[in-house]
Amino acid sequence: MKNILRALRTERGWSQAELADRLDVSRQSVNAIETGKYDPSLPLAFSIARLFGRGIEDIFDDGLDTATAAE
Repeated sequence: MKNILRALRTERGWSQAELADRLDVSRQSVNAIETGKYDPSLPLAFSIARLFGRGIEDIFDDGLDTATAAE
């Protein structure tokens, strides 16, 4: 899943390890989410959104066109 997690993290000057500590996950998990190799669980996605003060849909893009998905 595409996301802007890396951009949000680097804006704050955080390393992957620092973000992982804040989210209580491994650095490898942060790397896998940032590179799109792993989709976070819904609770983790909510934690990420809360941490950055953004909506989940602002951070993660499932690749579906919302107009098409509604049909």
